[in-house]
Amino acid sequence: MRVRLTEIAFARSGDKGDTANVGLIAFRQSIYPVLVKEVTAARVKHHFKGICEGEVERFELPNLRALNFLLHRSLGGGGTVSLMLDAQGKTFATALLRMEIDVPDGLLDRDPTD
Repeated sequence: MRVRLTEIAFARSGDKGDTANVGLIAFRQSIYPVLVKEVTAARVKHHFKGICEGEVERFELPNLRALNFLLHRSLGGGGTVSLMLDAQGKTFATALLRMEIDVPDGLLDRDPTD
């Protein structure tokens, strides 16, 4: 089944200089392995095509059911020098949650307390 990340995770984002920082957290433990498999640095780079001009790094935080992404060269130089509308990266979380991924059939029907 194909779903938007917004249906299975939440996200937060911010910045440090010209790098956007996006944290993606699975709603449930059973969803985290799907995020690890499907939400790769390459897919995030493609999702932010035309925005992210540098490398995308991914860090896994299994104890938090989270992935953290650093999108280098994504903010037009950063908050103090950029002409971008969101030079602080605050909307990057919302943009990432629009990404669609494949989720195994029945996974979303499981007990939501896992």
